[in-house]
Amino acid sequence: MISFTPTDEQTMLIDTIRRYSANDVRPVAHEADECGDLPDVLLRTGWEIGILPGSIPESMGGFGEEASAVTGVLAYEELAYGDLALALRLMSPALAAIPLVLDGTDEQRDHLLPLFLDETPPRVTAAIVEPGMFFSPGRPRTTAARQNGHYVLNGAKAAVPLAEGAEWLLVYAWNDGENRVDAFIVQGDAEGVQVGARDKLMGVRALPTYPVTLNGVCVGADCRLGGEAGIQFSRLMARSQVALAAMAVGVMRAALDYAIDYAKEREQFGAAIATKQAIAFMLAECAIEVDATRLMVWEAAWKLDQGQDASKEAYLAKRYADKAALMVADSAVQTLGGHGYIREHPVERWLRNARGFASFDGLAMV
Repeated sequence: MISFTPTDEQTMLIDTIRRYSANDVRPVAHEADECGDLPDVLLRTGWEIGILPGSIPESMGGFGEEASAVTGVLAYEELAYGDLALALRLMSPALAAIPLVLDGTDEQRDHLLPLFLDETPPRVTAAIVEPGMFFSPGRPRTTAARQNGHYVLNGAKAAVPLAEGAEWLLVYAWNDGENRVDAFIVQGDAEGVQVGARDKLMGVRALPTYPVTLNGVCVGADCRLGGEAGIQFSRLMARSQVALAAMAVGVMRAALDYAIDYAKEREQFGAAIATKQAIAFMLAECAIEVDATRLMVWEAAWKLDQGQDASKEAYLAKRYADKAALMVADSAVQTLGGHGYIREHPVERWLRNARGFASFDGLAMV
């Protein structure tokens, strides 16, 4: 049976992130979007909440009992409620940490997990998205060929968060020898790794992303995540889809709350526009979408925590969230009328951010 009651620890975490989002993130989100960067003090404060270290089990040196997807989606919704770019940037290290926890060998965990328990975020990220409209995470064009006890990586990745200056990258590639997707731990300054110019994004402008090219990058066999056993890619993909869908719920909730407050205050012909059926019905539809998407996210996360195959539920939650986030954010802009198109109101930023979810595969992990 699915329980909707958070534990005491989850409640405390939600309250902490909610205060952080309201008091620290929201006041600077607009300026961060305008200038394309987030204040270091804001990122440091967010990291000190300990969301990622809390997802690493104590047996591996972390602070948590287990890597709970349910706890992760609760946290990610609250972070994205504050600002999506902040949420994606702050949790970028999870793109490597969670796969290490779930699929890494003891040696790989011992070597790399301590990086994620430091006082500052590690310079670690993951590269999964590739350029081209026919990209499929399950069949990447980036290849890994085994040669003389090593793997040689070739291919191009796109929208890799925080790639510039990254100490380590987790690169997903098609393992030619075994016909499957694997992940490889690659040093950021390895020969053959080329990081291009920063992407100019429509939304999440405060999240630096870069194209990365791999030209004959040679790594040892011990750099294959999970060793000879490899990774459970479908499980990792499901955790990524659930994380992104949870962030979509956060963006939807932020847009809806703002639109409701505006509709209650804005008057036309002597009455608040919230009393007009056209507005009230539209906002009611948005509220339904927020709750429906959240329930799909929670169901998928719960199945992941039970050790069940949640591929279907995670895929459906992500695809539903992609469309619902766009619908809710657009409705929020409509509620504000002409004001919704003015940059001083955050709904236009939330609409730009919501448009990106359809292409955000691989940018978050719980």
